Amino acid sequence: MAAAGFSSSQLSTAPLFDCQSCGACCSYSAEWPRFSTEDDAQLDRIPAKYVAANESGMRCEGVRCSALSGEVGKSTACGIYEVRPDVCRACMPGDDDCLMARRAHGLPTA
Repeated sequence: MAAAGFSSSQLSTAPLFDCQSCGACCSYSAEWPRFSTEDDAQLDRIPAKYVAANESGMRCEGVRCSALSGEVGKSTACGIYEVRPDVCRACMPGDDDCLMARRAHGLPTA
């Protein structure tokens, strides 16, 4: 049975990106997880151990966000998913940023 609004042929040809088996966007660039639109209350909810020393964004180990656990392309999870910054919320499965990060990791984009 097809999901509401989609034919079975659309579902079989549409790319499916599961963030919990990817994590590429969280391990793409140390410059990407930057704070920009969050208010002080939002930022206060992020545990300090995950915040960069200059408080400009998330702390990264190389290009990988320190809140990411697991193996990119296999099984991943965000340690602060419920309080993640706006930049993380903005990256949607299959959007341009997602596909750019997936390509950088050699993961399928279609």
